[in-house]
Amino acid sequence: MNCFKKSLIIFLNFLVFSIFSQEVPPINIFSPEDYGAENQNWAITQAPNKYVYVANNKGLLEYNGTSWRLYPTPNETILRSVKSFQDKIYCGFYRDFGFWKKNNLGVLEYTSIVEKKKIEMLEDEQIWEILELDNFMIFKSLQRIYLYDLKSESVKIIKSSKNIIKIAKVENAIYFQELYKGVFVIENGNPKLISDNSIVKENKLVDIFLKNNKLYFLTQKEGFYFLENNELQKWEISSNSFLENKTIYSSIQLQDESFVLGSISNGMIYLTKEGDFKYQITKSLGLSNNTVLAVFEDVDQNIWLGLDNGINTVNMSSPFRFFVKKQDFWGTIYTSIIFNNNLYIGTNQGLFVRKVSANSDFEFVKNTQGQVWDLHEIDNTLFCSHDSGTFIIQENFGKLVTNVEGTWGVKKIDKNTILQGSYDGLYVLVKENNQWKLRNKLEGFSNSSRYFEIIEGNKIFVNHEYKGVFKLKVNKDFTKIIESSKETSVEKGIHSSIFTFNNSLFYASRNGIYRYLSEKKSFQLDNSYSTLISKDKFLTGKIIPDVKSNKLWSFSTNEIRFLSPGKLSNEPELNIIPLKGSLHKSATGYENIINITEKKYLIGTTDGFLIIDLNKIKEPKDFSVTIDAVFKNSIDTEKKRVSLVGNIDFSNKENNLEFTFSVPNFSKTSTVEYQYQLEGLKENWTLLTKTNTVLLENLPAGDYLFKVKAFIDNKPSLNIATYRFTIERPWYLLTPFIVIYIILFVFIFYSIHVVTKRYYRKQREKLLIDAQKELELKELENSQKIIKLNNDKLRLDIENKNRELATSTMSIIKKNEFLNAIKAELVSGGKNNLDKVVKIIDKNLNNTDDWKLFQEAFNNADKKFLKKIKNNHPELTPNDLRLCAYLRLNLSSKEIAPLLNISPRSVEVKRYRLRKKMNLEHDANLTSYILEL
Repeated sequence: MNCFKKSLIIFLNFLVFSIFSQEVPPINIFSPEDYGAENQNWAITQAPNKYVYVANNKGLLEYNGTSWRLYPTPNETILRSVKSFQDKIYCGFYRDFGFWKKNNLGVLEYTSIVEKKKIEMLEDEQIWEILELDNFMIFKSLQRIYLYDLKSESVKIIKSSKNIIKIAKVENAIYFQELYKGVFVIENGNPKLISDNSIVKENKLVDIFLKNNKLYFLTQKEGFYFLENNELQKWEISSNSFLENKTIYSSIQLQDESFVLGSISNGMIYLTKEGDFKYQITKSLGLSNNTVLAVFEDVDQNIWLGLDNGINTVNMSSPFRFFVKKQDFWGTIYTSIIFNNNLYIGTNQGLFVRKVSANSDFEFVKNTQGQVWDLHEIDNTLFCSHDSGTFIIQENFGKLVTNVEGTWGVKKIDKNTILQGSYDGLYVLVKENNQWKLRNKLEGFSNSSRYFEIIEGNKIFVNHEYKGVFKLKVNKDFTKIIESSKETSVEKGIHSSIFTFNNSLFYASRNGIYRYLSEKKSFQLDNSYSTLISKDKFLTGKIIPDVKSNKLWSFSTNEIRFLSPGKLSNEPELNIIPLKGSLHKSATGYENIINITEKKYLIGTTDGFLIIDLNKIKEPKDFSVTIDAVFKNSIDTEKKRVSLVGNIDFSNKENNLEFTFSVPNFSKTSTVEYQYQLEGLKENWTLLTKTNTVLLENLPAGDYLFKVKAFIDNKPSLNIATYRFTIERPWYLLTPFIVIYIILFVFIFYSIHVVTKRYYRKQREKLLIDAQKELELKELENSQKIIKLNNDKLRLDIENKNRELATSTMSIIKKNEFLNAIKAELVSGGKNNLDKVVKIIDKNLNNTDDWKLFQEAFNNADKKFLKKIKNNHPELTPNDLRLCAYLRLNLSSKEIAPLLNISPRSVEVKRYRLRKKMNLEHDANLTSYILEL
């Protein structure tokens, strides 16, 4: 029996030693720097609005899910206990106890029951625990129990001669332990002994609870006992050996009847409701400290731990479990696989392995030091694609198959042939004599081939993030590329990938998922599969097929998505698992997930891995958003809190308002986002933001309604928190001033009217004068137009006269020509009786009357010419002026001769003499000179 016990202890010690490699729930860690107070935290409670309150060495801590606030104790002593009930937070500390209640500013104000009821407390007395029962608040110190009636506000004191170690509420009764006396129950306000067994007399109790209608006691060092038939018996459970040599300081029975124990130096211990050990969380697994002073379960089944150094929250109901490797750090996990009941994980430091069902630590696979890119099983052989080449993993050893530096992965061609993607192209591995070896490199292609797929026997698609998708056709022997082209139906993209699923080839990028259609020889967008890609939360286009469960997985910034077969149709169903990106963070483009059991999946991260249990994934519970504080301030002044009631009028100078709001969400894996709207200024809701504070600056005067709503993992809050307020008009826009402004406006308007009337009268007079002047100008203009018309008429008359002159001239010429012809005819006919006729003709030819008539017509046509030429050349004779007139008409010598009754030759002589008299140069033209005068 002793040997068995020793063996069990050795096994449990080994379990404790190796327990640091177990998976644990998500843990929120709050350091003293985070909450702004001292290290130690003694008690935790939760208010109806889900706010959490913690008793700290420095005072009362309030946490709204976003920010902490400290309320120091009035006497600046350690706050030992805290309990929320209705709208008050009851607390106890050195020689005082009372309650905190929020005022209309949202600030807690303290009321001392001790001062109010004038209670005389003992020297150095401190309140360590607070309970509530039947509208009574029970405050326990080491020496007394104070029963405070909430209705009558009366106080009854139960005194003790020994130290009161523990008080507990068990259903509708209050039990307490008085050291060296036993366990009592309070009935009718008085203590009644129920057990004085040495166990409960001499051992400090940590908790008292009811189980199977029996009263159970948890001691600090001796484990569990229960009371049956007034006899105290040991609770024989498998964890008794584990609890030996451990000091339990705090505990709680959870809603599911399991137990959480807080120890001194051994962290948090979780037991099933049957008392079996399940797991232990210590500092090496994520706790801030191994000494747990307080344990509390909130309404969402989160476990709050008040530690000797910090506050932690354990998300017990979370579907996620984390494996955090804090010793001998591996680095980022790039790939993982389950093979022969072993879990292998590949990191940037090598390959590690452990049994799937074991809680033991991982072991390094020998000969695999360096970057592991991919793990792939082909025909019951595990291939490891590595920065140093391709390995075959046998038990705990890696055998290098090919030393081609840098291999991304392998694909099966047939049972004896494998295609390997490498940094510099594609290689073929063959199996000969049951050994794999490198045969050849595919000629004609040297691009990095991380993503590649084989379809239709001899066609290879290779995706290169920076160059696009290559379509390769290989010969029958897989020795060289016989045809190569770029796929144009899809665009290249960073973090894109190709993959096969259900015998189809797909390409995934930021723009969606495309299916390859062999009949069209191109990719086409598949709307059903594209739901895996979230464009506004895009992280990577790497899609991970899970053949075992027929699922497709993808990762985005704040969620994990997967497609599963549709239940009632062929359309796949989209499932979204909200998860902060920082928790599933891996090297972008190298995300990985594998199925380890039917509903559990392992995801590799930068500092370990996490386990998702799909059975535990639930919709977020209903929640509400609350406006916690409103601050006002004017320029260059300190901000001040204002009432949360709303409907407040702020002065025009106090037009800068700051709103703080929150959602009590304590899940490490959830994301809380907010939207707000300010009716009266902007009618649209803002974009989602994680910030829970908004500053509204320089608001103009008017009535406003501030609205805020929250989202947890895309689920909206039940309510929209509102705050109505008014920014008053500035003093110069108040009603009395507006009346003055109206009077001034009327006066100014009347004055303007008078001035304007006078002005327009003067303007009208001026316009009349201007109109008169304009009329005169128009009359002058009209007279000028009449003169112009007269001049035009005169000009027309001159032109007519010129035409008459020309006609007259031509008539004279023709007449003289006719007479000359007759004269010539008569002369030739003889002189008998003809002398008289010839004399008459000569008289007509020399008739000066024709010249006078011509001269008069010429003067009418060109009055200034004869006068001008006579002034220029006074020596000219009348005959010379006559010749000039004919030349002015641009007549030729032949035409002038009959007019002068001389021969053309004589006209030329006259012209010559005329040039002499005018002193014209030899080269000057006489006619041109006369025409230009």
